[in-house]
Amino acid sequence: MMRFLLISAVALALQTPAIAQGSPTRVGQCSVTRIKWVGTRLDNVPGSGSAIQFVNGGHQVSYDQVAAVDRSRRWDAVRMCLVSIPKDCPPGDDRGRVYKTTNLRTRRSWSLPDAEHMCGGA
Repeated sequence: MMRFLLISAVALALQTPAIAQGSPTRVGQCSVTRIKWVGTRLDNVPGSGSAIQFVNGGHQVSYDQVAAVDRSRRWDAVRMCLVSIPKDCPPGDDRGRVYKTTNLRTRRSWSLPDAEHMCGGA
């Protein structure tokens, strides 16, 4: 009976709208989503940095290996909060938004941008 209740609670949590929220759009705004994949900055190149993508379409990347990102797993629930948006960017170039993300399973957090370069960069 207890196992059934636990499985039911997990199934319900996976279906809640909070897990399907989009990426935050205003500084200070947060949303809850799940991890789609965790990998390296360069495909299959160990030590090239950490990269992570979320079900809501958000992503973060670093030239450094970030232990908290690397310990995360596919489908872990996370809370993403928009920390900063670069100013004076060329029209249509919205790179460089920084998000603080907390993995709700590991309770580890990291702050990373959504791109390797800031707006107006390479």
